[in-house]
Amino acid sequence: MSDFVLGKLKPQGVFRFFEELTRIPHGSGDTAAASDWAVDFAEKRGLRRRRDELGNVVIWKPASPGYENHPAVILQGHLDMVCVQENGRGHHFERDPLELEIDGDWVKARGTTLGGDNGIAVAVIMALMDDDSIAHPPIEAVFTVDEEIGLLGANGLDCSDLEGRKLINLDSEDEGVLTVSCAGGARCDIVREFPLEEARGAVCALTVSGGQGGHSGMEINKGLANANKLLAQCLKEMGEIRLISLSGGLQDNAIPKEAEAVFAAEDPSGLEAVRSRFEAEARAAFGEAEPTLSVSLVTVPPEVRRALSGADSRAAVDLLNEYPNGVQAMSQDIPGLVQTSLNLGILRLKDGKLEVSSSVRSSVAAEKDGLCQRLEELAARYGGRYSQRGAYPPWEYRKDSPLRDTMTRVYERMSGKEMKVEAIHAGLECGLFAGKMDGLDAVSIGPDLRDVHSTREKMSISSVQRTWKYMVEALGEL
Repeated sequence: MSDFVLGKLKPQGVFRFFEELTRIPHGSGDTAAASDWAVDFAEKRGLRRRRDELGNVVIWKPASPGYENHPAVILQGHLDMVCVQENGRGHHFERDPLELEIDGDWVKARGTTLGGDNGIAVAVIMALMDDDSIAHPPIEAVFTVDEEIGLLGANGLDCSDLEGRKLINLDSEDEGVLTVSCAGGARCDIVREFPLEEARGAVCALTVSGGQGGHSGMEINKGLANANKLLAQCLKEMGEIRLISLSGGLQDNAIPKEAEAVFAAEDPSGLEAVRSRFEAEARAAFGEAEPTLSVSLVTVPPEVRRALSGADSRAAVDLLNEYPNGVQAMSQDIPGLVQTSLNLGILRLKDGKLEVSSSVRSSVAAEKDGLCQRLEELAARYGGRYSQRGAYPPWEYRKDSPLRDTMTRVYERMSGKEMKVEAIHAGLECGLFAGKMDGLDAVSIGPDLRDVHSTREKMSISSVQRTWKYMVEALGEL
């Protein structure tokens, strides 16, 4: 492992498999190479394996001596990652390896997301199967694809050949926390096509940048700025303009930190004053949550351009301003838990075609459906088309859970600390598996990850090491 950045870190198997995955393209929708890698892992070790048409991979490892009569345990994580990079970075996720670096106790990637969500799960599971000294029951390792764009792999996975009814998902991001319930969700898309006409007047580019970005589930209640919404609000104050293009956000489930509008204005003389006032108000509103937030306005060199009419531009801007965003309801049963939310994650206007995509989440199915209905009605009101995909159910809390009891007992014995058992406002695949497998007892754990789905993502080395020891101990008791 001399050429591996993480080569000296222990346990070597975990960090080796993690770094191998970072050298393979595995963004959502581009996981073929990662699936091949997982199948190759199984083939080299003579393990039974299955890959389906979606790219999901299931690997079976027989029990270690003495555990042959123990019930099988499912270990599960997803192969895909959210691909986000710093503006101007020029990274090509479809071919370039991630550039890893160690900063104290943290592993990071230079200028991009790290993919600790959920590459570390894959790495830990592979390392467990690769080490014949570990005592364990029969293991059924499930590696799904396209989790980040609607849990598509888990939704399409045939679970009929899985015997285990205890499932440990390793897609959580806080050590010492046992997740036992999560929100359901869906991706919602609105498309509206507008005719174009010749753009008249000065052409300007309005940019909102410097946002922190983040996970649209775990961080939706942190008061972070949504650049797409701020852009729409500022455009509303710009008055009579003609939109040429809009661009903001990369993923529906990542809070967008940058957005840009290019538009024509016959009288741009007062626009700088509007920009300056809006920037000051936005900075004051978000305060310490968004210390580097900025709004800029520049004149673009005059080229032959086509734009929406004034009336259609107003309609597009009004639609975006009416579009709901952020926390919609808090749980009345669990203090501090977001119950229902959505994130206006992707905004595009090109050649007259407006596309808006958002991630809707709720732990109450009726509220999720109601929010999706609001978006459908909004689309209809503005003459657009609404569609929905990647819907997944909430994972409901199980009052009687022997697996939860075992995982809690092992953690508290090893750490001397009380384990926190919680529900989260993020999508986990456990709900889909529970819906397919009668009697499934599931939990989710993971090491400390910070700022996932953003270029600030980092993974704690010491937490990975403790999580590894915890998993080894827990398997020995299952």
